[in-house]
Amino acid sequence: MKVLVALSGGVDSSTTAAILKKQGYEVAGATMLFRGVGNEDIEYARSACEILKIGFYLFDFTDYYQRVVIENFVKEYQSGRTPNPCIICNKLIKFGLFLEKALDMNFDMVATGHYAKIEKKENFYLLKRGKEKNEQSYFLYRLNQSQLSKMVLPLGVYTKEEVRNLARDFKLPTAQRKKSQDVCFLPDMDYTTYLRDIIQGKKGPIFDKDGKKIGMHKGIFHYTLGQRKGIGISDKEPYYVIKIDPLNNAIYVGKRRDVYKKSFIAEDLNFILPVDYDKPIKVLAKTRYVSPLSSAIVYIENNKARVCFEKPHWAITPGQSVVFYDGDTVLGGGIISEVID
Repeated sequence: MKVLVALSGGVDSSTTAAILKKQGYEVAGATMLFRGVGNEDIEYARSACEILKIGFYLFDFTDYYQRVVIENFVKEYQSGRTPNPCIICNKLIKFGLFLEKALDMNFDMVATGHYAKIEKKENFYLLKRGKEKNEQSYFLYRLNQSQLSKMVLPLGVYTKEEVRNLARDFKLPTAQRKKSQDVCFLPDMDYTTYLRDIIQGKKGPIFDKDGKKIGMHKGIFHYTLGQRKGIGISDKEPYYVIKIDPLNNAIYVGKRRDVYKKSFIAEDLNFILPVDYDKPIKVLAKTRYVSPLSSAIVYIENNKARVCFEKPHWAITPGQSVVFYDGDTVLGGGIISEVID
């Protein structure tokens, strides 16, 4: 079985290659080139392949990545939403274009260093949570059965510490590399600095939750729901962003308790496994990677989901993803479009 491993130059992906080779797979590695991938990343990946005595390839995905990931990232912030570029990248780049390239090169499967599991049960491939609390199934919910059938995720049974220990045992140069930054195509700057050079930041009003104007903001892309810093208005209790209104170029703020909400609408749904749309679905769900799983009920109609948590959640944010689970198994999810209450 021939497997092409997507190598970022980090410890997770290189250890993935080492594990798969030890398990008897015919392994090669490839690094995808796009904005943010530096020469150091490439050399760490190349060096790992040399140590493992496996082939190494470079794929230049710069133009495609710009169109499908970076332009979407900018557009979402222009619209007052907070995107998650990793989810788009996984669907369209790592398990889209990269997978297509691998299959064209006569590889049977692709692999990445995601902390998640794939299991086959009857006629379906299941995407399941990884071993530790920082598992990464959340980022993979937009994949489909065809993609899952061509994927290997060996790190789902390990913790991060165990993977670093394995990397040392394999004598990989990546064993001590630090974790990559949140926005991989912006390694040397924060996202607001990047957007400021692209988006014409227009000042606008800041309203309190009752609609009273209490200040001015410096451009809506500087803000996301639940944000406290940078509002620039003092009060007895600190203000938090509770709503972004792109149509009127306005920001609404309230107190900490006002950030908690229970229900919202999600669109652009993707389900890995079949679900019955005709009745409410009881799930575990999370609206951020770092959020805990919480009980919710999902009502689906016209490819939109109304999601109702049992308890209020912090800063449910348009543009982010909600992911639904049945126990440890990912059912699917969607993009949050509107917060209701």
